[in-house]
Amino acid sequence: METEQQVAQRGLWSRYQEITKDVRRGFIAEWTVTIILLLFATTTLIQAFVIPSASMEDTLLIGDHVLVDKMVYSPPGVVSKNFLPYRDPRRGDIIVFRYPLNIKEDYVKRAIGVPGDHIRLVNKQLILNGHPVVEPYTKHTTQYMDPYRDNFPGIPNSPLPASALDMLENHVVNGDLVVPAGFIFAMGDNRDDSADSRYWGFVPRENIEGTPLLIYWSFEAPTADLTNGNIGIDHIFDVVTHFFTKTRWGRTFHLIHGYPLK
Repeated sequence: METEQQVAQRGLWSRYQEITKDVRRGFIAEWTVTIILLLFATTTLIQAFVIPSASMEDTLLIGDHVLVDKMVYSPPGVVSKNFLPYRDPRRGDIIVFRYPLNIKEDYVKRAIGVPGDHIRLVNKQLILNGHPVVEPYTKHTTQYMDPYRDNFPGIPNSPLPASALDMLENHVVNGDLVVPAGFIFAMGDNRDDSADSRYWGFVPRENIEGTPLLIYWSFEAPTADLTNGNIGIDHIFDVVTHFFTKTRWGRTFHLIHGYPLK
């Protein structure tokens, strides 16, 4: 038969177990909510993105890992429009968007023309709304002139998708490309090596996901290792074995800015 002391000890032990269970449940619930919030934040507010091609050199290099602000171009709500800095893309912004020909792919380019803008290229020189524009961020890697690429819009010298043909047939006025409502004309900074609006047409406004804010890590890697999210065992081994020597330390935490075009 249990003594009063044993009964009391058993009661205390039972109470201790209940408290421990409550603490565990609280701990699990707290971390569950935290993880959900983090996942929400990293997919809805900010998203990591890796640069897979040379089309934005030297502004963004292959292997730059950037954080993308996904809120800045979001459509404002009834209440949120009063205190969140939503806005439309501006000329000179660097934008991340769903590739119009395959929305499963993300592209990064620079917004060159907004609705109503008149655009043309003359011997690689951008003419925006009738005026030559200084573009300090551009890079040209070839000496020769391509009649379509460098004197745009013109007669294509290779087959183009229907969206680009529609752009050339229906949105060219007096030799200028005119950007229609609801669309953006985008080009890469590496003008001689960029598959951009010249080759597949306008970017629909609703395809634009955000703008890069910060390079949080930059690692020298070939395009093949980074295309379509294909991170294979060879790339992982490369990172592990060459982390310190292939990391571009000078680009770490480098802020990314647009350049106002007028």
